[in-house]
Amino acid sequence: MPKEYPRTARLNAQMQRELTSLIRDELSDPRIGMVTVTRVDVSPDMRNAKVLISSFGDDESLGVSIKALRRAAGKLRGSLGRALKLRYTPELVFSPDVALREGDRISGLIRAASASDEDVRKTRESDAAVPTPDRESEL
Repeated sequence: MPKEYPRTARLNAQMQRELTSLIRDELSDPRIGMVTVTRVDVSPDMRNAKVLISSFGDDESLGVSIKALRRAAGKLRGSLGRALKLRYTPELVFSPDVALREGDRISGLIRAASASDEDVRKTRESDAAVPTPDRESEL
C-alpha cells in the first residue's frame, strides 16, 4: 500500500513544477537568466512559501535574479493561484539556494585532499624503493 503524504508535501512538489514552468514561460525579464527552482517549502498554515532558487552563474548574477523574481512575485502568485486552483495562494518568498554551491566547494576540497594524499603516498613508495646502506657494510 503506497505511503500517504501530507498535503504540504504534495503542494510543495506541485508548486515547484508550476513555478518552474511559469518562470520559464511567462517571465521575460532578462535579469532572471537561467535559474532553477530547487525546492519549495510551504509553511504549515499554507500562507507562505519559501522558494529556493539556484543559478549556473556566479553569486552576483544569482542575487540579481532573486531581486527580479521578488519584483515578479505578485504576477507569479496570481498565475500560480489560477493554475493550482487553491482557495488561498501562499505568499512567495524567493531565496538563493547555496547548498549546491557549497556541495561543489566541499567536493573540490575533497578532490584536492585526495590528490595530495596520493602524492604523499607516491613519495613514500619512491623513498621506500631507494636502497639504504646497511650499517654493517659501513663498518
